[in-house]
Amino acid sequence: MITSLTVLLLSGGALIGFLLAVLGAGGSILLLPLLVSGAALPTKVAVPLSLLVVTLLALGNVGPYIRRRLVAIKPALILGLPALAGSWIGGSLVKAGLIPEPAQLGILAAAALLASWLLLRPSAQAQPSGDRRSAGSPMALAGQGVLVGLLTGIAGVGGGFAIVPALVLLAGLPMQLASGTSLVLISLNSLVAFVALGHWPGAHLPLMLPLIGGGAIGAIIGQRLAPHLPELRLRQGFSALLIGSALLTGFEAWERHHRPLAALRAAASRQVAPFPSGSVRPFSPSSPMPAHHE
Repeated sequence: MITSLTVLLLSGGALIGFLLAVLGAGGSILLLPLLVSGAALPTKVAVPLSLLVVTLLALGNVGPYIRRRLVAIKPALILGLPALAGSWIGGSLVKAGLIPEPAQLGILAAAALLASWLLLRPSAQAQPSGDRRSAGSPMALAGQGVLVGLLTGIAGVGGGFAIVPALVLLAGLPMQLASGTSLVLISLNSLVAFVALGHWPGAHLPLMLPLIGGGAIGAIIGQRLAPHLPELRLRQGFSALLIGSALLTGFEAWERHHRPLAALRAAASRQVAPFPSGSVRPFSPSSPMPAHHE
């Protein structure tokens, strides 16, 4: 039987596959909020499940870019190797319990807003489509790789929404070339982070079926449209996506931060017993019962 959750995951998977095909990014930044808010999964399960799905969808989308020779090897190595190290470190921190769940979601929301701002800057949109801009410092690109890797390991995202701006703004790549390169890095980055997390979401693997199925449909459509979409519109659409996802993820982080506090307050209120005088005081089994007069 097709449930509302199945329809939600199928639709979300189609959108994610389409975005990965045309942008080389955007998959996991939507997928993690979809699993956390839509499927009500804890981040301990949603993060590795997201990494698995994004790895498979990225590998499925990279083929057409390789055939069109839209993968830049040198920038991929400069950014990718530090990113792999960062992914392992970030995943290990989460595995050790050093990063709480609200912090994971808050970091993702803040990074999405930053990447959106970088892509919407006038200097980022002034370059004609298909032209290379002057490349930045390799050290800056490598440093960005470390940050992207940490983000992948901590927040469970492939990092494409940070990789694409880095390749465009720091490596000077046009959007199409940055998108193809990003897909290669996403698949490797996500796989390393998944191994570092060390958690196999076996009980929730059936949720992957509608996500992968929808992602395949979206990928086919996106691969046909990708060569014909203008770079400026791609950047603007990607930025709008980042802002919307950041707002949703930020709200979820705030809610999960306050949920334990509300539970503690509710538990404390149940430990308080009213007295005939209208005052209240903590009640425990050892407290004397009020005298009863007939």
